[in-house]
Amino acid sequence: MNVLPFETQVRIISALTEGCSIRSTERLTETHRDTVMRLGVRVGEGCARLHDRLMRDLQVNLIELDEQWDFIAKKAKRVQTNDPAEFGDVWLFVALASTQKAVISYRVGKRTQENTTALARDLRARIVNRPQVTSDGYAPYVGAIQTAFGRSVDFAVLTKQYGGDSNLPDAAHRYSPGHVTGVERTVIRGRPNRDLISTSYVERFNLSSRMQMRRCTRLTNAYSKKLTNHEAAVSLWVCFYNLCRVHETLRCTPAMALGVTDHIWSIAELVQAALEPQDVPPLPQPTPETTLRPGTRRFRLIVGRGGKGTNMPRP
Repeated sequence: MNVLPFETQVRIISALTEGCSIRSTERLTETHRDTVMRLGVRVGEGCARLHDRLMRDLQVNLIELDEQWDFIAKKAKRVQTNDPAEFGDVWLFVALASTQKAVISYRVGKRTQENTTALARDLRARIVNRPQVTSDGYAPYVGAIQTAFGRSVDFAVLTKQYGGDSNLPDAAHRYSPGHVTGVERTVIRGRPNRDLISTSYVERFNLSSRMQMRRCTRLTNAYSKKLTNHEAAVSLWVCFYNLCRVHETLRCTPAMALGVTDHIWSIAELVQAALEPQDVPPLPQPTPETTLRPGTRRFRLIVGRGGKGTNMPRP
């Protein structure tokens, strides 16, 4: 059985994390593209376990939530009824520490309430303090944060309005989707600092991921053809971003700023840690705080005959 030399494995992962496609990595490392893809999936799955093990018991004060659109095999408008369920749109949900620029939690999947709630629960299990959280205007975030955090959060929603350039004359006025005409900040729970209600840093992370993760670059044929490969590529990029990539503003890696590590990881160290067998215990699931007294059951309102409400215990 042929075993790929470790130095070659490091070269392959270095190329993939720097935005090279599978075929360009094949040419640079003189390794067949199938081998490149299999190694990327193995290391990516190991990076998912590594992220799960490292990102625990964190003290994070400011968190931003956002989601990034991609697609598997084909865009949603071209999906046929007999295509696999994973085909079409896929979203990368990200929870980013604003100050440390570190990815705390992430999830790949359809843009649904279930995946949004799963991201919020995973985020709650990884931090130990009461944070200030800001999300964009995606409505399911409100219920997801309530379910995961209860009262232990200061939560706000930032909504941007887009429109045309008002400085142009009426005859030349045209719709400009990239032009922000207004920003609305809505406090949902707690007392967040209005000056810190922002999603700028997580949106900047989305730009970095599109620039350096070839599967997410627009107008290319490097998009993912399988969900498993896409998830592995995202996990690899997240670990590389947190552990190996020095942030220009921080002058260190996000993981160092967060206190998770004390040095800049090399690609070789990342590959070695990802390929080592790891026994990662499951995350504890904290119970959100409520206003109910201990031993009190929740009640729901049931409308009976005559239109009067009756408090009945939840079954």
